[in-house]
Amino acid sequence: MLSRILVAVDASVREPSVFDAGAQLAEELGAALYVLRVLTVSPEFPAAAAGSVADSLPAHLTRLAVLELSELWKRAPHLQVTTPIVAVGQPWKVILEVAKDFDVDLIVLGSHGYKGWDHVLGTTSGKVVNHADRNVLVVHERAAPESLGQGGLPRGSA
Repeated sequence: MLSRILVAVDASVREPSVFDAGAQLAEELGAALYVLRVLTVSPEFPAAAAGSVADSLPAHLTRLAVLELSELWKRAPHLQVTTPIVAVGQPWKVILEVAKDFDVDLIVLGSHGYKGWDHVLGTTSGKVVNHADRNVLVVHERAAPESLGQGGLPRGSA
């Protein structure tokens, strides 16, 4: 029985479809839905160059993320709203920590479909899948119909 679902979103263009997948599951199962966005501040960001702004950057980004996540909730007005969760850190680690803290039954996150070095180094979704102690649903972006060939396969892959 799935009673708590965590949707991890990342402010990418895929965010709405990842949220929608988690919201649909929560609605169909009568589950509580938690939405998480993990913020990262690049170590290359020159704190000294920004003066006191660097100290408030995570707080400012957190406020913006909470507002954006609150807007995202409008896509699922039929679900009970939970407080958006915003954290700063290494995304895959934070996702796993929040999943444990809220004792969720399922983690929903998007796949970026990276190629090349990301296959060697691993993506956030790959690390979550490999290290999670609970079920994970990875939402993939569907290919546009015009990019599909015969049989629904991407052109050139048959």
